[in-house]
Amino acid sequence: MAKIYIDQGHNPRNPNAGAEGNGYREQDLVYEIGVQTAAILRGAGQEVRLSRPTPETQLGTSNTSSLAARVNDANSWGADYFVSLHANASENPSAGGSEAYVFRRGGEAEALAESILTELSDVTGLENRGVFVRPTLYVLRRTRMPATLIELGFITNPADAELMADEPWLFAAGVANGILEYLGVI
Repeated sequence: MAKIYIDQGHNPRNPNAGAEGNGYREQDLVYEIGVQTAAILRGAGQEVRLSRPTPETQLGTSNTSSLAARVNDANSWGADYFVSLHANASENPSAGGSEAYVFRRGGEAEALAESILTELSDVTGLENRGVFVRPTLYVLRRTRMPATLIELGFITNPADAELMADEPWLFAAGVANGILEYLGVI
């Protein structure tokens, strides 16, 4: 059994509220996907903690303190893996698909991210845009465990946004299956 920290990116309101597009808010979409991901993982015998256990959970009083609250909670809990869920945004409404960020190439975080992206693409049909290195992202550089930030889809792409809103279980299944595949559970 692994201890998996699911971070539903952003807060329900500022500071650190998420992107908006096509009538949806990032923090609402990733909240629901995170809850459903946790349920699948728990059903597979994993221990899971959510950064936002309720839709109104507000972390921190600034962008930095919001990120620190997530990282500190995961670190103090002793999580084995940290997965931060987000919705991407672009000025180009046709940009779509899923991608992941890690602190550095090689190692567990990249392998975990690749597994999640493969399963997300298989389940949702969205393009796998690949894994990218982003050492400046707070949640990747300050966590003590392998960590990845997953951009599930583009909230600014009408089809991606509608799929995240109308079928969140697809994204939850993709993320959970990717984690379980990586862990060798399935």
